[in-house]
This record gives sequence, structure tokens and C-alpha cells, in this order.
Amino acid sequence: MTPPADEAAPKSRITARARSTPHREPPAPPRVLSIHAHPDDQEFTVAGTLAKWAQAGSSIVTVCITSGNAGSNESTPSDMTREKLAPIREEEQRQACRVLGISEVVFLGYEDGVLEPSIALRRDLTRLIRRHRPDAVVCGDPTVRFYGTTYLNHPDHRAAASVALDAVFPSAETRLIFPELLDEGLPPHHVKTVYIHGSTRPDTFVDISAFLDVKLAALREHKSQMGTWDPAEMIRSWAAEQGKRRKLAAAETFRRMILGR
Repeated sequence: MTPPADEAAPKSRITARARSTPHREPPAPPRVLSIHAHPDDQEFTVAGTLAKWAQAGSSIVTVCITSGNAGSNESTPSDMTREKLAPIREEEQRQACRVLGISEVVFLGYEDGVLEPSIALRRDLTRLIRRHRPDAVVCGDPTVRFYGTTYLNHPDHRAAASVALDAVFPSAETRLIFPELLDEGLPPHHVKTVYIHGSTRPDTFVDISAFLDVKLAALREHKSQMGTWDPAEMIRSWAAEQGKRRKLAAAETFRRMILGR
């Protein structure tokens, strides 16, 4: 779970110019790869945007680098093991994606809680980018360690985001990086756009007012992590805070990178 950067950003950053800028958002990309460390990361952060894009016709693949089998102290029973928890969390992620309109989920099986920005992981993500050939990749911001004074960004989030960006560039589009992928029939692929969520300086605002209930429904599929807690108040507050700059009732925000060749 990553709190929205807008919530933690100083109010001075919300300038009069930003408040007066008319809302415009880019069209839904045809093909999207959504890359995150754990089941539920996507639902906490970008599920409204993905549901909106899916309804608009985007083909979306969700990638979970781990299966989230470290669980949580609050909601994971003391007799639960990592081996038993992994398939539970994987199925919860599949169900959440069905709610959002996403038909394909990929689990890479890396260990939850100890994720490293390794070359092996970069190769695995490069392979997925070349295989699915997305127009856009969605991931977190690896540069953000602190959100306000109450939340430390999970090291798995930072590692996942860092490797995702390195896979986008230079690995996915450079022929002689991981040449073994050529032998697998996977030629280079240039990703046109990257949507980075959790940035402290977002420039792209997606109106999710009509998809907030869908986002909440998807998040509630993560029953093993939610326990008896209802995330609605927190999620609605985050969405309202992120929408303020563009006078939107609910939004998700991104730093959008448009990548030239």
C-alpha cells in the first residue's frame, strides 16, 4: 500500500496556476502493463484508472512480482505459513482484476519482503514487456522513500518500480541487452509512455469519479489483508485530495513519461 503523494505534499505546491488549469487527460492506451510488487498494490493506487481504461477498450495485463505471502501482522493468522498464503493472495488478485475488467495476471514468484532490484528480475520484466508489447507501463516511483511523516515506502515497492523502469529503458528496446530473449522469439519493443504513480510532482490527473466504487470493490477482494477494516473512507479521502488540483471529485495522479526513441 502506497499513500498518494499529493496527500503528503506541502500545500504550497498547489499553486494558483495548477488550480486554474483546465482538466485534460490522455486517452486510454491500447495495451497496458501494470507492474507492482504485491497483490493489492495496484488496487490501492491505480485501480480506478485501470478500470476506466478497461471500459474504454484497453487490453491490460497485471504483473505481481511477489505473491504477497509475507502477509500482515494485523490480518494474517499466527498459524498461517508463506506456502499456504501465496495461493490465497494470488486468487484474491485475480478476483480483483476481474472486477476491474482485467483478464490476465502474471505472478513472478519472487519472495515478498526481500525484493531486490536484480538483473534476474529486470530480465523477467523485460521478457514480459517484449512479449506483451504494451503502449504504456504503469508502475510506482522508486525515488520516493517518505510519504509525509507517517509512512515509509515499502522497500519492495521501491525495488519493483526501479526495475520496471530499467526494463522499459534501456532493456526492452535494446536488441543486445539480454540477447537470449531474441532466441525466445522476443524482439525489442519500445514503450511509448510510462505512468508513474505516487510521484511527489504529478503532472497527469485521471478522473476516476465514475470508477471509485469499482476501485473499492476490487480492493475489498483482498480479504486476507483487509480483515474487518473498510478502506472506503481512506480511499475516498485520497481520491478527493488528488483531485483538488483539477477540481475533480476523485482522481488518481501520475508523473507521465513520454519516451522518444
